[in-house]
Amino acid sequence: PRLKKVIHLAVRFLDDVIEMSDYKLPETQKVVSANRKIGLGVMGFADLLFQLEIGYNTDAAVNIAEKLSSFLQKEARSASEKLGVERGSFPNFKESIFAKSEYKAMRNATVTTIAPAGTLSMITDCSSGIEPLFGLVYTKHVLDGSEMIYSNLYFENTLKHNSLYSNELMRLISQVGSIQSLKEIPANIKAVFVVTDDIAPIWH
Repeated sequence: PRLKKVIHLAVRFLDDVIEMSDYKLPETQKVVSANRKIGLGVMGFADLLFQLEIGYNTDAAVNIAEKLSSFLQKEARSASEKLGVERGSFPNFKESIFAKSEYKAMRNATVTTIAPAGTLSMITDCSSGIEPLFGLVYTKHVLDGSEMIYSNLYFENTLKHNSLYSNELMRLISQVGSIQSLKEIPANIKAVFVVTDDIAPIWH
């Protein structure tokens, strides 16, 4: 229910952005107004899997992705349909696939997108888009020459919960990027905390 509410609010917000944007060229405004495309996306999918203790490269993860994405698409279209009834459909509605569908109206020609969301995910401190984590631990080099170790919160908490955490281990992981070759880490933790280099392309 909470996710549904957020989706409906986000669709309304993104539709409002189209109205409030300042278009420098009349051609741009014409095209944008004709289709009113918005792109509601996701962030934090890898973090979600960490919390559920499910490896990214598993059928269970694919099932969750399918369930979430279909829910997102269904509710975003439902919200856009309500807005279409309330405010009017996008002008090209009659020439679109929606004209021959079960939808009575549609405010936006598209409602979702899968963006990398790199900078936004850094700001919100969550994993990027639907991507696996690039690294569980990494080193940031500061201008004064010092180094700062950053780690994924869920991975760090798991290590602490299993009495495995140490500064030395974190530094080691930051150098190798993955935990798959480390004997100190149990197999059940390795299965959950996979990173990009551990995952075959088919799972992407």
